[in-house]
Amino acid sequence: MSEKRRDSRGRILRSGEIQESNGRYRFKYKDTLGRVKCVRSWRLDASDPVPAGEKPDVPLRELEKRISKDLDDLVAPEGGGFKVVDLVEKYLSLRRGVRPSTLSGYKTVMKLLNNDPFGQVPVDKVRKIDAQRWLVKLQTDGKGYSSIHVIRGVLRPAFEMAVDNDFIRKNPFEFDLGSVIYNDSVKREALSREDERKFMTFVREDSYFKRHYDAFYILFNTGLRISEFAGLTLKDVDIENRKINVDHQLQRDIGIGYNIRETKTQAGARIVPMTKEVSECFKRIIAKRKKLKVEPMVDGYSGFIFIDKDGHPMVAMHFENFFRHAVAKYNSIYKVPLPKITPHIARHTFCSRMAAARMNPKTLQYIMGHSDIGVTLNTYTHMGVEDACEEMSQIDKTGTAIRVIS
Repeated sequence: MSEKRRDSRGRILRSGEIQESNGRYRFKYKDTLGRVKCVRSWRLDASDPVPAGEKPDVPLRELEKRISKDLDDLVAPEGGGFKVVDLVEKYLSLRRGVRPSTLSGYKTVMKLLNNDPFGQVPVDKVRKIDAQRWLVKLQTDGKGYSSIHVIRGVLRPAFEMAVDNDFIRKNPFEFDLGSVIYNDSVKREALSREDERKFMTFVREDSYFKRHYDAFYILFNTGLRISEFAGLTLKDVDIENRKINVDHQLQRDIGIGYNIRETKTQAGARIVPMTKEVSECFKRIIAKRKKLKVEPMVDGYSGFIFIDKDGHPMVAMHFENFFRHAVAKYNSIYKVPLPKITPHIARHTFCSRMAAARMNPKTLQYIMGHSDIGVTLNTYTHMGVEDACEEMSQIDKTGTAIRVIS
């Protein structure tokens, strides 16, 4: 019977364990693919001291336990050989039917990972703290919260796929983003009535921007999404019955060009009623519309109401620029500047005004095209002191409050 092997402290070594000449321990094993692998540690178990001048490491027998569990559970060795960028690329290759804008976001994430050292880290080496530190670094380097939210939104399902396929045990990106990253995104607030009045008065009276007054007025008074607004055709606007048919949106994407898509949500397909003032705005816009020899057609749609100087349909970018330039000119003239104003803020302002006017939430949900009533109800929480003062004033006028007379 051969004598059992022992380490320098007289402890019996198990099969696969040896102590090297420099005192470090090594464990040799075969992975699930039959390849010979080795792990090393300066300590056999947790009670061993770390040699002077050496960094603390995981005890060899703790490593053995992990290896044994991985082998029993058939977890792929070394994360299946994937680096972070490889895993994300594999995950994205399985995505089908994504919107062009989403596809553009995927390309941005892949470019980031190809240029960032984090992308070259083996997936089985990424721990939760590594994922958190990387996202913190992105924000420190200037990435905004919304951008980091998108990035994490790609990596989390990619790592979940790795878990499902037994490449790794846990998803290191499974944590609350707000607990790690500061949300520095600007909240889109509705304009105050005074700021809306100042802006629209300026636009109406300005020699250049007055050409956009009717379009701005419609956006502030219908709550249409800007891509829905840009996609309106002559057939969609029923001026006589004051109704706007909304069942599509017009977009222009890099590499794709103009395209028609369904409304953002299933509830987005709707008939939006319009006031007399809005119908008058549409009348003027249609009357001034360019007479084209050949109407541009996009995915079977033609007769777009808003046409640019080159005879092409206008898209969201056009109107976003109109708003931005108008605000910039106003702020260059007046001492008290206006806040940022965009087509989406116009939509949010309309929703807030209707909420303040106590429109039935379900009716407002329908007009806005919200699929979830919660989105509509959240608008009610955006009312400020101006709305509160007006509510109290109405109580005084109507005598709604209970009065106690001594």
